[in-house]
Amino acid sequence: MIKKLFFSSALAFSIQSLDAQDSIKIQPITSMSLLLEKDNSSNSKKFFQKDGVKMSIAPLILFSASAGTWGERKKIREMRNRYIPDFKVPYDNYLQYAPAATVYGLKLAGVKGRNNAGRATLSYATSLAIMGIIVNSVKYTAKVERPDGSSNNSFPSGHTSMAFTNATFLHKEYGLASPAYSIGGYAASTFTGIGRNLNNRHWISDVLAGAGIGILSTQLGYFFIDKIYKNKGDNLGLFAGFDGNGNPSFLSLKFGSALAINNFLKESELDDKKETGFEAGLEGAYFFSKNWGVGANFSFSSFPVKGIRFPLDDGYTTNFDVVTQSLGFLNVGIGPYYSYDFSDKWQMMLKTTFGHSSAANGKVFFKNEIFSDLPNNEFEVADYKPSNGFRWNSGVAFTYKLNPELGITAYADYTQTQSRITYKFNEILKADEEMNMDFNDASAKEKINYFSLGLRLTAYF
Repeated sequence: MIKKLFFSSALAFSIQSLDAQDSIKIQPITSMSLLLEKDNSSNSKKFFQKDGVKMSIAPLILFSASAGTWGERKKIREMRNRYIPDFKVPYDNYLQYAPAATVYGLKLAGVKGRNNAGRATLSYATSLAIMGIIVNSVKYTAKVERPDGSSNNSFPSGHTSMAFTNATFLHKEYGLASPAYSIGGYAASTFTGIGRNLNNRHWISDVLAGAGIGILSTQLGYFFIDKIYKNKGDNLGLFAGFDGNGNPSFLSLKFGSALAINNFLKESELDDKKETGFEAGLEGAYFFSKNWGVGANFSFSSFPVKGIRFPLDDGYTTNFDVVTQSLGFLNVGIGPYYSYDFSDKWQMMLKTTFGHSSAANGKVFFKNEIFSDLPNNEFEVADYKPSNGFRWNSGVAFTYKLNPELGITAYADYTQTQSRITYKFNEILKADEEMNMDFNDASAKEKINYFSLGLRLTAYF
């Protein structure tokens, strides 16, 4: 049973405001008074406002997600193999460089960023050096086999590390000019990480760790170069008046548990009780005012199916098991969002979305020692194919804001859809005179209702 995840990948769009400066009010008093005022200002920072904490939040979340998915990475990859087993589009080889190319394109066009080209290049080179040392040290120490079996240097993902190093470079240089740059950079890096999974080159845990390394490397690169220059940017004065519109528009990465209300596959008698699955995906909304906006979500949910066991009556002493692959759904939806701030730190959000649910095909196996010449002692009995269908979803979320641009959100959603599931049995069984009455192709309409409870990493823009 899969109880935890992270996907794809993906991530923390405009993750943090790490470039904010703490201004010190200078008054015509003694130098000793100035020193004391500066020290008191530094010591009065709240925990989540400290530079080291802000620098670490996103990488720590991604490293934790990587560790949490390590034991389930093969099961998670199975979902890719069921949906798109033949996917091979190497766009990730090129998209990883897009954010860095954007930085230099903007500078050549004369668009002012955080730093001038020389200092930006020095910060970027330092970030790449840190990233390269970390990635290659871990790769050739851990020696994790790639999912396609091609080599033993899978963990962490170098492409994803490069992509997030470049995305954070773009965020550092131009995120203060417009959050669109940060969103675009992190979107490109997210799709790079997803591409490493889709192309079967990396496990999900490799991608999550690579994202964390990329973000951390650029943060450290800028930290060291800023110390050399003794300030936090060449052109920050240009953006002193920059501020968002104050509306709670956001992008978030979410994962959690999915709790089925009804027993799936009960019509086919392949399940004798419901089981807890998982949900993961991306969600975001654009708010036209402080309270109302339009949002969308893209998520994946999966539910294990409990097997059926019964004794054989033909002389074998072992049990006879029916094993069914988990149900998997890709979901998209769009609809109205409502937000209410209880305070500067706490926010509630309500939503209702309508959209589409696309289901994965699955297989049903007989498992017994008599099939010892087959992989896992399993004989494929049937394929099942759920139909696509209309889906609606409603939910509530509560966010604690770590700072004005980043929050941790607890959410609870209810989802309902219906699907007609068609079963196609093995031709060997249907051809057998004794069994063809029991193994004819069939279909059943299933009502699929579930609650999902989990957490979101929420980035505001």
